[in-house]
Amino acid sequence: MSKLKAKKPTTIEKRLKALFYGAPGAGKTTAAISFPKVYLIDTERGAENDRYVKLLEKGGGVIFQTTDFDELLGQVKALLTEQHDYKTLVIDPLTILYNDLLDKSAMKNGTDFGRHYNEANKHIKQLLALLLRLDMNVIITSHSKKEYGNNMAVIGETFDCYKKLDYLFDLVFEIQKRGKDNRVALIKKTRIESFPDGEMFPFSYEEIAERYGRVILERDAVAIELATPEQVTEMKRLLTVFHVEPEALAKWLEKCNSTVIEELSKPDIDKIIAYLHNQATKKEKQNDAIV
Repeated sequence: MSKLKAKKPTTIEKRLKALFYGAPGAGKTTAAISFPKVYLIDTERGAENDRYVKLLEKGGGVIFQTTDFDELLGQVKALLTEQHDYKTLVIDPLTILYNDLLDKSAMKNGTDFGRHYNEANKHIKQLLALLLRLDMNVIITSHSKKEYGNNMAVIGETFDCYKKLDYLFDLVFEIQKRGKDNRVALIKKTRIESFPDGEMFPFSYEEIAERYGRVILERDAVAIELATPEQVTEMKRLLTVFHVEPEALAKWLEKCNSTVIEELSKPDIDKIIAYLHNQATKKEKQNDAIV
């Protein structure tokens, strides 16, 4: 029997995962909250003016304001695991929380050899793993900064946040303001055929929906159930019994789009526990055979 496991490729209808960045006043927030049923996490109290409030109300959106990363994680987990009618998560901007993580990590661990970056990035990776599994459109906004090329020549603008932030996203737009109420999006990264790399287009939700697919953007979210405390305890016990190396555990978690055991889904942790129990049964049979 062949051991080859590859399958024919199929198209999967994926939720929109997008990064918007741009200069102050470019309209990142306005662009993001024009999406349907927004759950806005506002990290710099930028969505308090009348215009933003009216846009949120018109689209059936709500707002949660925080500058605390743990609160952000808590809200994302709640959106992941609870039934609700929100369709789009907007984190506006993530730059504030990332800089706060860096500052706290620097105070705790120092900055030698980039220790503060390692600690902050660990938390950001945890967030991104949850966002990948979240059955909602996800839009993260970021401040911008100058991008430098050879000989420190300025070659454009890029996002001012975790350096690998764009790896999560199928689409990265630089939002630019042209006139009073006119905004354009420059496609800086794409995995979507209907958004060609380097193209600039007049930005609006209607344009995005036409290209991406309105049905995908506006369908209801489906919640998932995370591992129970009992499952977590049992898995940790089995990991200790079988002396599972951290590298092996990290691979299992990565395959399940998780960074910690507690955030595995119930089906995923069930599979791992069943596998470890099966290993235990095999070991017992081997010992019986020896005896």
